Amino acid sequence: MAQVFFGTQFARLTEIPPQGISTTAKTLRSALDEVFGVRPMLRGYVLDEQGHLRQHVAIFVDGQLVENREVLGETLAESSQVYVLPALSGG
Repeated sequence: MAQVFFGTQFARLTEIPPQGISTTAKTLRSALDEVFGVRPMLRGYVLDEQGHLRQHVAIFVDGQLVENREVLGETLAESSQVYVLPALSGG
């Protein structure tokens, strides 16, 4: 099963298991929908009103930054690791 991990900053919103949340989803979008089904408080922080990834959030799938913030169609394998993290900014 793929694992979805959230940065510790998200723990203030809801309980997040340190071992991640397991999913059988085949795409990133499906995995996020599955996670939000059990942790609904995360949805509004991660996605905007159109269902696009918010600017202050970065997602990595198997070490690769998700570039398309609207589709979120990356394919997940059973061994995939998804990291949802606050995006860093600065100059």
